[in-house]
Amino acid sequence: MSRDAALLWLLALLVAGLFALSLLIGPAGLTLAQSLGALLRGEGAAETLVMREIRLPRAALAVLVGAALGLSGAALQGYLRNPLAEPGLIGVSGSAALGAVLAIQTGLAAAFALALPLAALTGAVLAVLALLGLAGPRGGGFTLILAGIAISALAGALTSLALNLSPNPFAATEAVFWMMGSLADRSFTHVWLALPFIVLGGAAVLTLGRGLDALTLGEDAAEALGVGLARLRLVLVLGVASAVGAATAVAGAIGFVGLVVPHLLRPLVGAQPSKLLPASALGGAAMILAADIAVRLIAPERDLKLGVLTAIVGAPFFLHLIWRTRREGL
Repeated sequence: MSRDAALLWLLALLVAGLFALSLLIGPAGLTLAQSLGALLRGEGAAETLVMREIRLPRAALAVLVGAALGLSGAALQGYLRNPLAEPGLIGVSGSAALGAVLAIQTGLAAAFALALPLAALTGAVLAVLALLGLAGPRGGGFTLILAGIAISALAGALTSLALNLSPNPFAATEAVFWMMGSLADRSFTHVWLALPFIVLGGAAVLTLGRGLDALTLGEDAAEALGVGLARLRLVLVLGVASAVGAATAVAGAIGFVGLVVPHLLRPLVGAQPSKLLPASALGGAAMILAADIAVRLIAPERDLKLGVLTAIVGAPFFLHLIWRTRREGL
């Protein structure tokens, strides 16, 4: 077995172990036998409800969201050839958050259960259309970054404006808490809503491995090798937007996963983007599962938000990465 295959198997086993652990941890205080009996055989009405309707969709959503963020971060870093790139760079996360905040502020989220994630997905779609329109059909990586920053800044400003002008303090509080990111109180409805977007977007991004490998030699060399840069960028933007938009729609804004995971795994795959993509998807799933377990153990009665924990861990790592990049550039 090759080193790369061994790494993928190791990450897959880590995800499986954390998934099983996620199913066993919670405030219900179920024993291992009760948990397995309720999950596999439906023993006990209350226990079955906890395992099948609360813990199982939460763990499944953690895998989907983590895989989407990790894979998207690796793809953007490969395309932009910048280890500091992350999914929020193209403005999809901020626009999805804006859509969700508007759904909460207008009362749609209270009137219709799926209004919040659908509004967030709508925001993500509009961000993609704006991004492609601003960047143009032949814009390079620098143009894409500028367009993404502009869209992200505008979405952030509009989100702040909506919160600032909110006549309902309870709705504003709900919106702020949602933006912190969480997997609590999610159901299989959220899983089925996000699943097709994340799977299709992730599959599209995974097909770009050869093109991203060629890009490590530069854009001119990649075109000489037969890589269509315009098509690669279009597939990348649509795939990342689909996966990240769906993840943000159901889980809120969760940062730093797409930045930290690819950077940690890059030395293990020889800095080859095609090998980093699947590894980062599994690594992202493992990180979100571990973080979601941690929020239940650290403050089980205070509802510590998942996005808060990933930011606390990721921000110092980001600062370290900037410092190391600066020192290497000197």
